[in-house]
Amino acid sequence: MRAAMRVEALKLTHSLVGVIATLAVVAGMLALLGGITAGVAGGNPELISKAGPAGALNWDGLLAGAAQITAVASILGFGIVLAWMFGREFTEGTVTGLFALPVSRTRIALAKLTVYALWATVVSVALTAGVLVLGLTLAYGPPSSQTWGALGRVLVLALLSAGIAVPIAWVATFSRSLLAAVGCTVALVVIAQVGALAGAGGWMPLAAPALWAMSGGTAVTSTQLALALAVPGAFTALVCASWSHLQLDR
Repeated sequence: MRAAMRVEALKLTHSLVGVIATLAVVAGMLALLGGITAGVAGGNPELISKAGPAGALNWDGLLAGAAQITAVASILGFGIVLAWMFGREFTEGTVTGLFALPVSRTRIALAKLTVYALWATVVSVALTAGVLVLGLTLAYGPPSSQTWGALGRVLVLALLSAGIAVPIAWVATFSRSLLAAVGCTVALVVIAQVGALAGAGGWMPLAAPALWAMSGGTAVTSTQLALALAVPGAFTALVCASWSHLQLDR
């Protein structure tokens, strides 16, 4: 298992996909927040009206914007990496070599998901730390207890977003297609947005983490949030089962 994890970690850290996805999620988030702040400070009326709560030039505005952007950007970034980690084995034909290894395919799938989870955790922490540094750089003052709580929700939102992206690994395995997995990534974002607009709210696991973070934890109950936690558990089991029954002729 450790050997498999080392191999998967090397694949991810030495790939352009991993590097670009990390930069896109972390640096992209900070660039967007910086752009919104600059536009609001410059008195752009269109941007101010569209930004809503994120248009306030203080910690509350910055963290409102961070939650909104994280809800979409993190699923896209995490999903693309998962699609590549699993889909590339079929697209590049390297899956055939996995059958000759002395490690079971179930362990290989679990190693991939474990490395993904570790990477997503590091990215989530870096993203949250970046928002904190940005707020301090903008001279918003020392964070209050409410600010620390909001920062914590951004971190949890990113982690939960990494979890609800796990179905993409199963789609890549079932379809044996990298493109299908990428399409699933986009579909997850769309479904979450449509579900929130349709009023499904906290009962939709894909939308619950974002609604929880953006409402300050008031719009979603602990039971509803637990449904989002069930998604990665269920699909991890499904992915491992699919890999254990993987066959070269299908």
